[in-house]
Amino acid sequence: MGSLADSRRNHASWARRAISALAWAGPFLSRLGPVRSRLADGWEKKIRAETEKQIRSGLKPPGAIRDRQEIGIAIMRTVERALMENRLSRTSLDKFLNVLVGDAIINKGDDNAKSRFVARFGTSSPEILLISPTKACNLFCKGCYADSGATREKLEWEIIDRLITEAHDLWGARFIVLSGGEPLVYKDRGKGILDIIERHGDCFFMMYTNGTLINDSVAVRMGELGNVMPAISVEGLREKTDGRRGEGVFDRIIQAMERLRRERVFYGISMTATRDNAEEILSDQVINFYFQEMGVLFGWVFQYMPIGRAFTLRLLPTPEQRLWMWKRSRQLISERHLFLIDFWNGGTVSSGCISAGRDGGYMAVDWNGAFMPCVFMPYSPVNIHDIYAQGKNLIDVWADPFFARIRAWQRDYGHKKSLSEGGRHGNWIMPCPMRDHYAELYPLLREYNPTPVDENAAAALQDPEYREQLIEYNRSVGKLFDPIWESRYLHPEKEESSKTA
Repeated sequence: MGSLADSRRNHASWARRAISALAWAGPFLSRLGPVRSRLADGWEKKIRAETEKQIRSGLKPPGAIRDRQEIGIAIMRTVERALMENRLSRTSLDKFLNVLVGDAIINKGDDNAKSRFVARFGTSSPEILLISPTKACNLFCKGCYADSGATREKLEWEIIDRLITEAHDLWGARFIVLSGGEPLVYKDRGKGILDIIERHGDCFFMMYTNGTLINDSVAVRMGELGNVMPAISVEGLREKTDGRRGEGVFDRIIQAMERLRRERVFYGISMTATRDNAEEILSDQVINFYFQEMGVLFGWVFQYMPIGRAFTLRLLPTPEQRLWMWKRSRQLISERHLFLIDFWNGGTVSSGCISAGRDGGYMAVDWNGAFMPCVFMPYSPVNIHDIYAQGKNLIDVWADPFFARIRAWQRDYGHKKSLSEGGRHGNWIMPCPMRDHYAELYPLLREYNPTPVDENAAAALQDPEYREQLIEYNRSVGKLFDPIWESRYLHPEKEESSKTA
């Protein structure tokens, strides 16, 4: 065990030095194709060698380790493409490589803060804080999970600033996610969301945005800051995007992407998969349009969650669609090396659910100060205003019994358990307590009685038909995915043996 830990530390140290060198040499490498390609090939070889070491250790399911390998290679190849196309400004490249990849991903935050956290609690701290600074949005999209629109609900500037500072100092976190509402609508004390990003220059921010407010000046400032990564929401191409988000939105998104590319900002897309568009959003037509023509560098796929405005189980992708999406996303990652993650089918990359402040995971806070395990689990046991009024801080939020119980469920489902020592590993292709294991989550919601964050969340909790249908959906998905988990992830050697027999 010790030698494996040493190997991981040595690998992380090597990777951190390589990242620093790449950040320095990036502008030169963009003009030296053969050198850049040889470096990328060498790093890919090291990633694959480290994968084989981890598989031999027997700690995690072999298939999950290989999934992590493929997404790691995809990220590395994405950076190579960005360098080849001279896609990132000097500031963006430096912040992306040193702050996001180096500090947040490889070092996983600040060692001193993490060590203090481990000494106190016996577990590592969360690495990501998601803040929805405002519920307000300039659009009114069908089925919005946050039920956003015209409203004044928002967090005070001082609260947001303190939350980021405490995540930085108490957790050691360096990665902050901004959601909404629309973050670019946010204003308080005469300051906007980009002022917050500028104030915390040693953190890296990912911003979910509808993109319609990214005008010339916003794009220029994002390029100058370098530590913000917009993820622009799309539903496919023009028809589906305008159909959900409003007429003319697609054209405004395209204009925003053109501005971001001109300013050499690292940007991507966020797509919601429903029963009506699951095949379209991962089609060659859509993927090629955004990744090739529009120059996006990453993509997130969020499968529709039956929460929020006009929630309905009818829009859930069918189990068969979900299986197709699993196969298709793996293909795009491993064959085309696209930085593309389906947050449910890709649970293998994160060792399952990362909510409720799991070590390496995240927590979410909304515009009213309500902390919840995840934006898609809209039930809150604590409010940050009450926490601060009591003289407490972000660690006291993390320690709440409801969040602790969710983390216990994650551990029981396999997180941090050793496969070689007989530890149970639940199906990480079905990682979500809310969407994949509602029969287990519902009793916890009743026992701990967290407050629903809005009327929609309260209605879902009280609806027996909703509960029964979601549990039945979970069973149907499990019938397709449990055999895959067993053969492809836990015991891939048996599948290989049967092929060669």
